[in-house]
Amino acid sequence: MELAIISDTHVPGRASGIPDWVRERVEAADHVIHAGDFETPSVVSEVRSLAGGAFTGVRGNVDGAGVDLPEVATVECGGVEFVVTHGTGDRIGYEDRVAAAVREHAGPDAVGIAGHTHEHTDEIHDGVRILNPGSATGAKPATETTMLTATVADGDLDVTLHHGDRW
Repeated sequence: MELAIISDTHVPGRASGIPDWVRERVEAADHVIHAGDFETPSVVSEVRSLAGGAFTGVRGNVDGAGVDLPEVATVECGGVEFVVTHGTGDRIGYEDRVAAAVREHAGPDAVGIAGHTHEHTDEIHDGVRILNPGSATGAKPATETTMLTATVADGDLDVTLHHGDRW
């Protein structure tokens, strides 16, 4: 199973649209995960449409009342359980918040997916793997456009970082 993992699109506030190369990867994926900060319901609809229905998304700190998504979602793909949250709050303590959400909603063997910082990462924090795809549009404070793809099968997870335009 192929996943496209994106976050922090910030359309239209900080970006005019989702780049074509990101759209193509999202359309090609078996399941799409968006870790929040769409900004508007129309962007949620656009990502859902690109995903073809296999979509998991959460609300970010700049998503308005019309963005009707949970703050935390869990999804199992290819034998791996994911806990998706935005990671809202100060940069200090970010990893602790994401790891705590993973433990609370699924346990330490699940993988956390979060956004918010606009910085891509794939790290183990306090025993929990945390993935952050960065910003799919390069929205400030990002210095580049990034996203993650992952291949998931029989409980194995292989993650790849993709770069687009650098500012």
